[in-house]
Amino acid sequence: MSKTIAINAGSSSLKWQLYAMPEETVLAKGLIERIGLPDSISTVKFDGRAEKQVLDIANHTQAVKILLDDLIRFEIITAYDEITGVGHRVVAGGEFFKESTVVDDEVLQKIEDLKLLAPLHNGANADGIRAFKELLPDITSVAVFDTSFHTTMPEKAYRYPLPTKYYTENQVRKYGAHGTSHQYVAQEAAKHLGRPVEELKIITAHIGNGGSITAVNGGQSVDTSMGFTPLAGLMMGTRTGDIDAAIIPYLMEHTDDLKTPADISRVLNRESGLLGISGQSSDMRDIESAMQAGNKDATLAFDMFVDRIQKYIGQYFAVLNGADAIVFTAGIGENSDLVRAAVIEGLSWFGCDILPEKNVRGAEGVISSSDAKVKVLVIPTDEELVIARDVERLKK
Repeated sequence: MSKTIAINAGSSSLKWQLYAMPEETVLAKGLIERIGLPDSISTVKFDGRAEKQVLDIANHTQAVKILLDDLIRFEIITAYDEITGVGHRVVAGGEFFKESTVVDDEVLQKIEDLKLLAPLHNGANADGIRAFKELLPDITSVAVFDTSFHTTMPEKAYRYPLPTKYYTENQVRKYGAHGTSHQYVAQEAAKHLGRPVEELKIITAHIGNGGSITAVNGGQSVDTSMGFTPLAGLMMGTRTGDIDAAIIPYLMEHTDDLKTPADISRVLNRESGLLGISGQSSDMRDIESAMQAGNKDATLAFDMFVDRIQKYIGQYFAVLNGADAIVFTAGIGENSDLVRAAVIEGLSWFGCDILPEKNVRGAEGVISSSDAKVKVLVIPTDEELVIARDVERLKK
């Protein structure tokens, strides 16, 4: 039995899950938050326990050292060398990485270079890789790219109607994201439906603080809502999603606080979406509470959020020429019965419905009626398992 750890590193966080492989048994999982800030929080969950400590963690290397030492302290492992593989979620692989890849110095540098395509993610992903390489230099290290699943999109879907030189010289095209999640839930949905994924047309909705919709035909991505960067597509927690590109030069010309690309990027990526419209929060739970209390801005934020999801699902009915199923996943998709109900209510013409008694928190599997032409499912995503499987496949 080998042990593989799956890592999802953010700019100030490190989410992890330790597996016994090839059994795919979860031995422990955890989250380190507020890296680089006072009162960092490290949580380890195992054997039905949850152990939490508050301490100052300066950087990702220190976070990884605390994680590994906690595994020994709680007797989950006896020595570092029990871990034989580590897999890292990386958001942007560009056109360079069409599948998961063993990390060497050249690969790590390319991941850093690609942070222009995912400014909120790739730099942090690289920090996580570097931290593990420093402490566990001899184990197999694998980068698993969110964009890989979407490399099956046809050129008509991934190209933008810009002059061709910007594609050939600058690689400006749609790359998508959340690929491991879309791939996993499409395959799991097929199991719930009792049919091979190769026979199905599925629209997968990964709806969290970041969100994307994907059209999956026969198990392959043929279109997705995120674009050149994860900013495109749906309205999200703090991101605009799709807007008229002419807004950007207009704001730069007519406002005092938006004069540089960095200013624009900050507003579009960090200050918009649910947060920008509600003026309160980027968290859907807060939006729903405020909406139910009668807050008009929160209600507008909710309605806009649902509207953009419906529009992309509608597009992908056209792309696929019909669909067998719609799958909700990720934080909001898995947990918000209000969002699911509102989305599907506006798609009833396509033959979708939801049974209220099945549309509850913690729902899993089919939540539509037996008569529904298009089945609606909730599938908890498991990106970490996809990562662990790829590590095992690529081990030396």
